[in-house]
Amino acid sequence: MAPDVTSNKDLPSYDLDRAVKYFIIIIGLIAMLGLIMVFSSSYIYAKETFGSSTYFFFRQSFFIAAGLLVALIVGISKINFWINYGRYLNIVAILLLLLTFFPGIGVVVKGSHRWINILGLTVQPGEIIKFTTMLAALFYFENFSILERKEKIKQGIFLIAPLVVLIKQPDYGTFLICFTVIGFVCFMSSFSRKYFYIFLASGITIGAAALFIESYRIKRILTFLDPWKNPQTSGFQIIQSYLAFANGGIFGEGLGNSNEKLFYLPEAHNDFIFSVIGEELGLFGVLMAILLFVAMIYLGFKIALKMESRMSQILVSTVVFVVGLQALLNMGVVLGLLPTKGLNLPFISYGGSSIISNFFAIGLIISAFRQTRVILNNSALTTQDR
Repeated sequence: MAPDVTSNKDLPSYDLDRAVKYFIIIIGLIAMLGLIMVFSSSYIYAKETFGSSTYFFFRQSFFIAAGLLVALIVGISKINFWINYGRYLNIVAILLLLLTFFPGIGVVVKGSHRWINILGLTVQPGEIIKFTTMLAALFYFENFSILERKEKIKQGIFLIAPLVVLIKQPDYGTFLICFTVIGFVCFMSSFSRKYFYIFLASGITIGAAALFIESYRIKRILTFLDPWKNPQTSGFQIIQSYLAFANGGIFGEGLGNSNEKLFYLPEAHNDFIFSVIGEELGLFGVLMAILLFVAMIYLGFKIALKMESRMSQILVSTVVFVVGLQALLNMGVVLGLLPTKGLNLPFISYGGSSIISNFFAIGLIISAFRQTRVILNNSALTTQDR
């Protein structure tokens, strides 16, 4: 009698494999779109400033290659390592945040202490802290009931510390992301609902106070409400963004034909790269970018639901939530639906810290997938033996 052979499609891991494959393809398409748009939006500025029109293109290519290497290394590691020891990586990220205030190491741009210079490399620790905070929060809330009181206080301090430093920098956009990450992980975990709502109410109160305590943040809100009141100063950037989308129309001016990137639109290859997409590729390009992120979010949450470990489910869903939330906030700012926050568009905007940090998070998803795949296949084989 012929042996009972089960095809790959009959294995419980088949749907998960397919979802992960499509997820990685979507990430690749987003990164490819970003690389094209970084070159298109920066080649004139790069030629004028650095003498080479491909300056930002090759640097972004290097960042993507480095990010892929990081994703590969993290992906082949065990996810339990990151879940159990990620909180120590968060402490390192906090120290990097603190270095932004050290003269000679910290780089001040427009009054903000968001960057550090190490051996000629400029690093933005705020991009790293989003995912290390996620790892620290995951360990803290899932183990809260078994931690000793002193350990609860200590780990709680390390969890809140980045928020304090981010407000001091100031970097309210990253503060908002990190605060939301902590709340999301707390909600998804087994943490007490009663304490969760107390934490949420307290956090919102403190966050609102931090928003209105600085006059420049109030000015940003007023500019958001009426950018034409100061069209040459605070409202200039968002007005140029409006013009970019207006010029783009349905099908755009054509790749490379943006007028706003000709020193009109500040941060054209970074925070406001979505405006260049709107001008050069039109409504078609805008919808394409949005659909890519929607597909990433859908597939990411689908992968999260198929994780065998509760920790992995929370981790994967939080990574997807973080990337999706930042994309939403960036697009909202560029379209004039939200006040300016200084957040870039994940995998598309220029920037090494952002690209590598996001690929690190993708590596975590791959690592969680590999663990779940082994569990599912072993379970299937055990069932067949019976």
